[in-house]
Amino acid sequence: MKIIVGLGNPGKQYEKTRHNAGFITIDKVAKALGVSVTTKKFKALIAETFVRGEKVILVKPQTYMNLSGESVREIVDYYDAYPEDIIVISDDKDLDVGILRIRTKGSSGGQNGIKSIINHLGTQEFTRIKVGIGKNPLINTADYVMGKIDEETAIDRAAQAILDIIEGKEVLELMNIYNVKEQ
Repeated sequence: MKIIVGLGNPGKQYEKTRHNAGFITIDKVAKALGVSVTTKKFKALIAETFVRGEKVILVKPQTYMNLSGESVREIVDYYDAYPEDIIVISDDKDLDVGILRIRTKGSSGGQNGIKSIINHLGTQEFTRIKVGIGKNPLINTADYVMGKIDEETAIDRAAQAILDIIEGKEVLELMNIYNVKEQ
């Protein structure tokens, strides 16, 4: 089983913002898999499908970013899943625009959605894909991350990395492929 969680904030005002890089990535993966992330369940919008005989659940928590762990905990409990079944996609302001980082564990790095998931699961042992959105020292951080995303290269790469994982490629192998800036 793979539980793919894209982090973001619900609501029209947040669509296509840098902070919703996870939601945007989930939508691209859903389109590639021919599903719609529209079922309301577990404080989230979800889609369930099977790829190569394995259940894949796409998740967009609807709890707002800093409470994402509530939704993820409900899903993990319902499906009796393990942390290694989870892949979380989030924005990362500390990575330059266009950079993608895949990690199999680690701290929240200051990302409140990741922090919430770690707190609710009681572990840091889940895969995360960080989408670099950069930062602008001339703009307040909150205003910047809520600004419209203008560069989707890293999001496209994150979606492809998710599809590669779903198809059975090893995360460690993908780290060597994706953890570099695309030329």
